[in-house]
Amino acid sequence: MLFNSYTFIAFFAIIMILHHLPFFKWTTKKVILLIASYIFYAAWNPPFILLLWLSTVVDYFVGKALYKQENKRKKNLLLVISLIGNLGMLCFFKYGGFLLENFTVLVNAIGINFHPAKPNIILPAGISFYTFTTLCYTIDMYKKHSEPVKSMLDFSLYVTFFPHLVAGPIVRPPQLATQFLTPKQGTRTTIMKGLFLISMGLFMKVVLADGMLSSSADMVFNTPSSVLPIDAWLGVLAFSGQIFFDFAGYSTCAVGAAMCLGFWLPQNFRSPYAAIGFSDFWRRWHITLSSWLRDYLYIPLGGNRKGELRTYVNLMTTMLLGGLWHGANWTFVVWGGLHGTYLCVERLFRPKKVGEIDPIPIPVTTASLAPGFMRSKTMNRFLLALLTFFLVNITWVFFRAQDFSTAWRMLSSMFGRANDGIAVLPTLNMVKVAVVVVGMVATQWFLRNTTVLEVAQKTKWWIVSIAWTLMLLAIILSQESSSSFIYFQF
Repeated sequence: MLFNSYTFIAFFAIIMILHHLPFFKWTTKKVILLIASYIFYAAWNPPFILLLWLSTVVDYFVGKALYKQENKRKKNLLLVISLIGNLGMLCFFKYGGFLLENFTVLVNAIGINFHPAKPNIILPAGISFYTFTTLCYTIDMYKKHSEPVKSMLDFSLYVTFFPHLVAGPIVRPPQLATQFLTPKQGTRTTIMKGLFLISMGLFMKVVLADGMLSSSADMVFNTPSSVLPIDAWLGVLAFSGQIFFDFAGYSTCAVGAAMCLGFWLPQNFRSPYAAIGFSDFWRRWHITLSSWLRDYLYIPLGGNRKGELRTYVNLMTTMLLGGLWHGANWTFVVWGGLHGTYLCVERLFRPKKVGEIDPIPIPVTTASLAPGFMRSKTMNRFLLALLTFFLVNITWVFFRAQDFSTAWRMLSSMFGRANDGIAVLPTLNMVKVAVVVVGMVATQWFLRNTTVLEVAQKTKWWIVSIAWTLMLLAIILSQESSSSFIYFQF
């Protein structure tokens, strides 16, 4: 079931009514939410509910046993059971075909004639997201970072709560499971804020991602020959905007839907294209994934505690695996590798200080009181943000391209290395991409240290009402979007 569908609007309206009925007990309301979450998931492929249910049941009981177990050997065995169960399903459904394909290439390269039938494996919606959700629970139980969820009902809701189930945010047990302990429902204020966020998320997805940008990105990346540099850059910028508005739009809808029901989900995006450096970018882009990779992969590998060389290895390993998490294709590994390289280079050249290091450190002296210095400082940071955005766009080529030949053709076109480039974008598409991307970067720079809700709270009510109305009208008039969210495939 898609957020950008009339089916979801009807579904969500029914859930809102049932959740706010005064005569239902809290347990009954939680059961309704759980059933609704299963219905929401079943809209894609009902049999895959069994996988979701199996993962939930196994990790609930393994998690309780892990927390109570004092025997180190038995504790490690329980953790291995959880890891094999979760990662085994993920590897089979998401990477089964990829692993078989690469194994076939390898054995044929050494002279063994091996050509198996191509497996027909259907990828369950959201398996990467709910696998990481359940994994962080069992790992937290192993390390006793939080207490076990007291009931199967609460744990099932923690895993399957429909706003975050299919594409995040990836939530930790203390962030969501504890919210089911006491009755929750939306107040007038939270419902209005939640509906505003849902409207804004749908506007980002339906109007901007699908209506304004997707066709230009598809035209450029699907062209089998080289294109003119201007077309290549606008195609990449179109995808850069498309993937942000698509994924941030989903996350915004998820946070808004949870807020309407009285729950809180963590923010997943915070103006990432206004980032100053790549450490800053990953504190702003897909925040819950980057924090998951930091806490459950980078730090356990040793983080920055085992010397400089090991730190760079840990950074690169984390980003390579983060790239592979996004899809079963070597282009995603290269995408992760480029981000790992950026982070390593940034770390190499920044000054070493005690404690947290700002990605672009600027010394604070008495000169900072001078207006000219402040203007220079702001301009430098803005230029560094544009450089970061430029380099991020290079990585999006590998993220969007289906194969390396497409990626190389795009990069050659972008940097004028292709002599036979053709024009593919109509003038109207060029204008739309330019206007939307410039507006996106300017808006994110304005919102760099704040949020839309904070700005709306400080703005006069009639201005917010006009903006909200215009968003709703644009959504209604944009009938082009019936497409799934991009991150559903991950």
